[in-house]
Amino acid sequence: MNTQSAEYHQRRAALMAQLGPGAIALLAAAPERVRSRDVNHPHRQDSDFYYLSGFTEAKALLVLIPGREEGETVLFCQPKDPQKELWEGVLLGPEAAVETLGVDQALPIEEIDKVVPELMAGRERIHYRIGAEADFDGQVLGWARSAREKARLGGPAPAQFLLLDELLHEMRLIKSDAEIRLMEEAARISVEGHCRIMRYCRPGVREYELEAELLHTFLRHGGRGAAYGSIVGAGANACVLHYVSNRARIADGDLVLVDAGCEYGHYAADITRTFPANGRFSVEQREIYEIVLRAHADAIEAVRPGAPWDAPQRASVRAIVEGLLDLGLLSGSLEEAIEAESYKDFYMHRVGHWLGIDVHDVGSYKDGENWREFAPGMVTTIEPGIYIAPGNDKVDARWRGIGVRIEDDVLVTESGNRVLSEGAPRGADEIEAFMAA
Repeated sequence: MNTQSAEYHQRRAALMAQLGPGAIALLAAAPERVRSRDVNHPHRQDSDFYYLSGFTEAKALLVLIPGREEGETVLFCQPKDPQKELWEGVLLGPEAAVETLGVDQALPIEEIDKVVPELMAGRERIHYRIGAEADFDGQVLGWARSAREKARLGGPAPAQFLLLDELLHEMRLIKSDAEIRLMEEAARISVEGHCRIMRYCRPGVREYELEAELLHTFLRHGGRGAAYGSIVGAGANACVLHYVSNRARIADGDLVLVDAGCEYGHYAADITRTFPANGRFSVEQREIYEIVLRAHADAIEAVRPGAPWDAPQRASVRAIVEGLLDLGLLSGSLEEAIEAESYKDFYMHRVGHWLGIDVHDVGSYKDGENWREFAPGMVTTIEPGIYIAPGNDKVDARWRGIGVRIEDDVLVTESGNRVLSEGAPRGADEIEAFMAA
């Protein structure tokens, strides 16, 4: 068993230890999705399935049966088929899957309706992602019905359906050394992409030209492409949080907000930089930018083991409110503005989210009623922002249409934190010098 398959084996073993005897877990590969007529979207494996198997093909099922003497891990996958492979590429096949993936047993996917009910026999609890795919829900119910019919001759039958997400997603929240290395590479490639577009940008180019430069960098370095729809918003478009049309022409004097990250080895980076199209911040742009930069630094400082998850949020809010009060864009005292949440006209989102195989990765943010505490191995984004909508008539016209967000990927360490996405210019002076060079 190679090092990579050993990691997946350890993950499966850890999950089965939590499931305990009498359980069976089912994970389906991501189905192929139709883009239009006879054209499919590029297949991207289900994140949970990939986390436990490292297997990227569609039409597959992973079954975990704790304590089964014949083997605890069974993979159903497509058999070798020279004609199909001629059109669609090489398939691993059941025989190679055992050695390559480290599973105990691999069978052709066509055998699931016969074999899965047999694997369920003697199992009382079925764990799977209930409600994720309606078709798969129907399959599981059918297999359970068949297993119950077999159990009439004696022995336990499946009586409980339990959601697999909570146990599995808590595991995914803490990244291993191997996962961190993949995330570091995703961040490194993403940083290079952001640097590339800062050098390329000039008034007159279109937003999609910057997006093209990003994608060029991501793909050239072995990434799968963007981890999510890239946001390239110039001028007032930077005030639209999920702007993705990326069609406008960039004007002299615009700020350009770029939120984009690479997916590498199935792991995501998520970085945002905001910079002036012409290489120089205006007075107003710099004022807003410096507030966000201070909030960004304060929020990162708050990421450390034992700190509650909302500590960076509170730190970012405090810095942003202080800055907006100093500029006269908010009124009242600091505590009054925070209590009244008047800052939400300008800063309406949370400061971050978990990051991993998914860009908005799994794992709860609360433990009961309390915010959960940061622990080593967690990775969070830190992304404060200020967005002054063009139609915001509560402020002087010179501030309107300014949108700024600064985002980095932060690993919680034993002693504090480490920013994985260092390297893309962040300070206002640093950005201007970088673009001038």
